[in-house]
Amino acid sequence: MTRPEEAQAAAAVLMVRPARFARNPETLASNKFQSRVAAPTDVATLARAEFDHAAAALAAAGIRVHVFDGRATGECPDEVFPNNWVSFHADGTTVLYPMLAPSRRRERRNEFLQALQAEHGYAITRTVDLTSQENAGRCLEGTGSLVLDRPQRTAYSCVSPRTDPAALAEFAMQLDYECIVFNATDARGQPIYHTNVLMSVGSRFAVVCLPAIAETRAREAIVSRIERSGRTLIDITLEQMHGFAANLLELEAADGAVIALSARAYAALENHQRERLAAAGRLLTIEIPTIETYGGGSLRCMLAEVHLPLQADSGSREPNENDAHEH
Repeated sequence: MTRPEEAQAAAAVLMVRPARFARNPETLASNKFQSRVAAPTDVATLARAEFDHAAAALAAAGIRVHVFDGRATGECPDEVFPNNWVSFHADGTTVLYPMLAPSRRRERRNEFLQALQAEHGYAITRTVDLTSQENAGRCLEGTGSLVLDRPQRTAYSCVSPRTDPAALAEFAMQLDYECIVFNATDARGQPIYHTNVLMSVGSRFAVVCLPAIAETRAREAIVSRIERSGRTLIDITLEQMHGFAANLLELEAADGAVIALSARAYAALENHQRERLAAAGRLLTIEIPTIETYGGGSLRCMLAEVHLPLQADSGSREPNENDAHEH
């Protein structure tokens, strides 16, 4: 089947404003980026303030931001990270993913997908539902588990309790992707829970924590593929990775590429690395310390890129000042 060409960077994102943000005890075992220190009593209020600032900053930068409210009832402490349960693709495909933690499975919201179509004019022509993999104990947590080179239809993925090779193979078959699968560990030899904390791929760059990939053949395969794609490779250290320096996302505004990253990630980078990133797009830095500390994920994790086509009769709509507050 011939698929439409897909750009690397999306012009729109889906975000979920967290109703009950908290440190999730179900995810502590596999997410070593998540603080074990007790969270302050007002952690949910702090997280919502950071979220609102992030959504407004992205909209001001020219990104179309579709914000949906989190669940008023039921515990979903990680719902601020929607990229783990859904991904959107240029041929109209939406993918729903199997999640490890029971609380995270409650984050999946069909009404968000319906609103993208009915209220915002996107076309969803196919839904690939991988969630039955949960019944066999297999997980694949969206574009946390998968770092996608969309034009080349290549998926980079490190194996972890959140990323099962069998679930990955099902994704590859359904979406016609080639997968580069590897093992990656932190400084203590623990598996890295999500691929998107050790690497990111933009249109003209790739940030990778090569020291996290111990196996020489796998490391060389990743470097070779990135270099053959014509991208600039920005290698970071394990310490920088733990500062979320790879957890960033390129987006597309009307005036060009925007590279969104947290203030913590920006501070972790060296000047020469920032310069190489800035050569590929305008850097947009946003402070989200509460979300990073107690959620164990950074700005990229908060953004589910909307690559969906517009419905034939909807026409295109330019981003406006209200987009950061759409529900």
